[in-house]
Amino acid sequence: MSKTTPQKFEFQAEIKQLLDIVIHSLYTEKEIFVRELVSNASDALEKLRHTQITEKDILDDSLELEVNVTTDDKAKTITIQDFGIGMTRAELVENLGTIAHSGSKAFLKSLSEGGAKNTNLIGQFGVGFYSAFMVAESVKVYSRSWNKAEPGHVWTSDGSGSYEIEESEDERRGTKVVIKLKKECGDYAQDSTVKSILERYSAFVSFPINLNAKRVNTVQALWLRNKKEIKDEEYTEFYKFQSHAFDDPRLRLHFSADAPLSINALLFVPKTNTEKMGFSRLEPSVSLYCRKVMIDAKPKDLLPEWLRFIKGVVDSEDLPLNISRETMQDKALIDKLNKVITKRFLKFLEDQAKKHVDTYNEFYGEFGIFLKEGAAMDFAHKDQIVKLLRFESSLTEKDKTTSLEDYVSRMGAEQKEIYYLVGPNRASIESGPYLEGFKARNLEVLFCYEAVDEYVMSNVREFDGKKLTGADHSDVKLSNLDQPEGALSKDEVEALTKWLKESLGERVNEVKSSDRLVDSPALALNADQFMSPHMRRMMKAMNKGGEETPLKVNLEINPRAALMKRVYDLHTAEPEKAGMIAGQIFDNALISAGLLEDATPMVARLYKLLEQV
Repeated sequence: MSKTTPQKFEFQAEIKQLLDIVIHSLYTEKEIFVRELVSNASDALEKLRHTQITEKDILDDSLELEVNVTTDDKAKTITIQDFGIGMTRAELVENLGTIAHSGSKAFLKSLSEGGAKNTNLIGQFGVGFYSAFMVAESVKVYSRSWNKAEPGHVWTSDGSGSYEIEESEDERRGTKVVIKLKKECGDYAQDSTVKSILERYSAFVSFPINLNAKRVNTVQALWLRNKKEIKDEEYTEFYKFQSHAFDDPRLRLHFSADAPLSINALLFVPKTNTEKMGFSRLEPSVSLYCRKVMIDAKPKDLLPEWLRFIKGVVDSEDLPLNISRETMQDKALIDKLNKVITKRFLKFLEDQAKKHVDTYNEFYGEFGIFLKEGAAMDFAHKDQIVKLLRFESSLTEKDKTTSLEDYVSRMGAEQKEIYYLVGPNRASIESGPYLEGFKARNLEVLFCYEAVDEYVMSNVREFDGKKLTGADHSDVKLSNLDQPEGALSKDEVEALTKWLKESLGERVNEVKSSDRLVDSPALALNADQFMSPHMRRMMKAMNKGGEETPLKVNLEINPRAALMKRVYDLHTAEPEKAGMIAGQIFDNALISAGLLEDATPMVARLYKLLEQV
């Protein structure tokens, strides 16, 4: 009951303009008003907790420090109540009737002037309360100060330019905001709607939040606790809640930093890579918080694109938020956050790779594709990422991998390049002709099984001063091997290569003797260093119906192979038959190189050869 006549006030001159901005353009989502009012309630509770330290005689000192949200679908109202510090009549006028007057900001200032800083206070700008008018037909604020000598009051406004204040009896300490919703905003009187909003934005507020007498925020803000005091089960529960996941996390990183920014982060790697399973491209999933209140669930620039598989939370009290607390004012600061978190996560992976080899290899098997993406595209962190890449090689067992660092440690003093081969699997690479010369010279070759590997290698370019070179590139130079007896002579090789060039015509760019073949009779090399077989197939798929780039191929022959000796004998004795065999050898080499684009002529020729058997 009121025991005084309501007193009417006009808002400060600019308030009407402010309300128009708040209602129509400040916030992108109307639901933000719930977050803002709950944050204000949390601030009021935090202020009371501080006041309880310095003051002894506090009104209703036994009341629980909690936020109570009540919805009434029939009356179309939503009520947000706290038992915090409350407001006097003068404070109601000052805080709610004056543009952007921030009680929290003033409170922080007073604490800092006293040599302390309470970073649990959320509000910074004093306009959050006005967000209620986005959905409100009218707003009533019932409030009573912690000071027993102060009576309670009710503040009322429809947001049109004025408000009323009158005394109100029987008010308990704290503040109660009652919003009569506009017709079109009736959903905010639904329990399920408000529960979803609270779980999204206010799940980690320090004080209990009760919605219609049921506790909503049951999961703690683990990222602010000492990790030595947190059990694995708590981490798993938090991961499942925050990520809406059903699996257990594969890895986690919990850290805090003071410089160059104040950061508290809790990051998780999921068990499985859903992109690898064929699901859609992952969205950024590390939420950005400021003092336990969510600012952005999916901030695009907080982490580089290739780290989109990470889940978790980053909280920084240094964020200079824009006035609506929905976005950042300072992109440079987000870039700093990006660099700090990325470097910390990469250092974490480095430690895992050294101390928990099997665990890291399992992680890499699932998420290595993202590291390759980073190595190829993130020049700022390339050096760190490249050290984390893993490949099978000609010196490792099947399913065992090696790092570039380990590869370099095994290189001979005369070796200047790191060699790699791209193929669908180990068996395919080992049975092909390109590995022979390297094995004969005991040169290690990395095996790359994914289509993206060639792109990665061409972008990484070098490691530890050693150039990354495809073992099937035409410009690879290998040391000479001792020639076994029975090989074609130098003159015979010259005659055969000249004839092969004439016989194959425009299909081949160059024919020469090979220094890399041991057992196979021939191999084809792509003469275009800027268009590998894999790249060529990709370009062809993207350019359907368009003009194709002419194929340039070099053919290398093995003068020691029995088949090449036979071709040499036939090229003068039976030139037509030798020509068919030469064409078949060339097509076989193209198949091994992944360069044969039309097998029809080869099949017809093969049938003719079989007729002569």
